[in-house]
Amino acid sequence: MQTISINNSQKLQLQPLEMPQRLLLGPGPSNTHTEVLQAMNTPPVGHLDPAFLALMDEIQSLLRYVWQTENSLTIAVSGTGTAAMEATIANSVEPGDVVLVGVAGYFGDRLVDMAGRYGADVRTITKPWGQIFTLQELQTALETHRPAILALVHAETSTGARQPLEGVGDLCREFGCLLLVDTVTSLGGVPIFLDQWGVDLAYSCSQKGLGCPPGASPLTLSQRAMEKLQQRRTKVKNWYLDVSLLSKYWGKERVYHHTAPINLYYALREALRLVAEEGLENCWQRHQNNVEYLWESLESLGLSLHVEREFRLPTLTTVRIPEGVDGKALSRRLLNEYNIEIGGGLGELAGIVWRIGLMGYNSRQESVDKLVEALRALLVGK
Repeated sequence: MQTISINNSQKLQLQPLEMPQRLLLGPGPSNTHTEVLQAMNTPPVGHLDPAFLALMDEIQSLLRYVWQTENSLTIAVSGTGTAAMEATIANSVEPGDVVLVGVAGYFGDRLVDMAGRYGADVRTITKPWGQIFTLQELQTALETHRPAILALVHAETSTGARQPLEGVGDLCREFGCLLLVDTVTSLGGVPIFLDQWGVDLAYSCSQKGLGCPPGASPLTLSQRAMEKLQQRRTKVKNWYLDVSLLSKYWGKERVYHHTAPINLYYALREALRLVAEEGLENCWQRHQNNVEYLWESLESLGLSLHVEREFRLPTLTTVRIPEGVDGKALSRRLLNEYNIEIGGGLGELAGIVWRIGLMGYNSRQESVDKLVEALRALLVGK
C-alpha cells in the first residue's frame, strides 16, 4: 500500500486498482470481449509509427464494411461518440444554414443544441418519444423548411426506437440537402446501408454494438458532404475536430494532428475484426435473435415494452416500470446485489422506463437469463 502526502496534515493511502465485475446491460458501455481487452494491453507504439499507420488503414476499411459504405473519408475520432457527433455538426454546419432535426428523443434534442451553437437556423419536426417519422412526414417537412441538412437519429438511445431510413436519402437529393444520421446505438447491431440509403454524414461510438471501450468514435462523410466542407465560407470553428485537418492524418499525407489514443485504436481494430470474422449479417441476426428472446422473457414477467414491435431496436429495449415499483431503487438493487447494470429513462421517459441494452459481446442468451432471473426475484419481493 502506497501513502501519498497532500500536505502536512493529510495523507492518502492508495491500494492497487480494483473494480467490480459487472454485467453491463444498460444503454452503454457494454462489456468488452476478452480479445479486445487483450489487444488494449498491447504495448503502444508511436502515433506516426508505420505499423500504427497501417492499423489506421485497417480501421478505415473495417468501418466501411460495418457501415456498408465506400466513403473515402471514414475515420475514428479520438473521443467519445459525442465528440464524433460534434465533429459531424462542426464540419457540416455554417452560420445561417437551415438545419432540420427530427426530434423524438433525448439525442434529437442534443443535435438541436449542437447545431444552434454552430450558428445554424435550426428547425424541428417532433414526435412523441418512442415513435418514428414517416416518409410522408419527412417530405412535408422538407417542402416546408428547405434545409441544407436533415438530421435524424437512426437508433434513439433514450427510447429504443429505430427510425426507418429507406427512401429518406432520395428525398434529400430531391430537395438538395444532406442527410445526417446518428448511428451511435445501431452500428454493429442493426442493419445499416449508408450508401444504399443515401446517407451523407454519419457518426457512432465504440462502446455499444462494437463492444469496445469508449474513446475511438467512427465518423464518415460522403462525397456530397465533402464538397460542402470544401466550399465553406468560414473555417470550421472546432480545430480538434476539423475534418480537413484530420483527413491529412488519416490520409496519404500522414500529417501530425494530435496524439491518437493508441491503445483504444488497438481495441477498436480488434472489435471490428471480430465483427468481420463473425460476418456482418450474422452479427445483425444474433442481435435480433437475442433481443426477441429478451422481449419474450420480459413479457413472461408481466412487463410491457414502450416501443411498437416493428420499430424496436435489437440493441436497446425500453421497458415500462410497473405501477408501484420504484424504478431507481430496483436498478440499485440489481447493481448492488446481482452486479447487473441497466439504465433509467432520460428526459420525458425519466421514471417511466428502464433501458436494457443487449449489445455487442453482451448480446447472448446467457445475458438475458441472468437479467430475467434477477428481475424475477426482485419484482416478486418488491
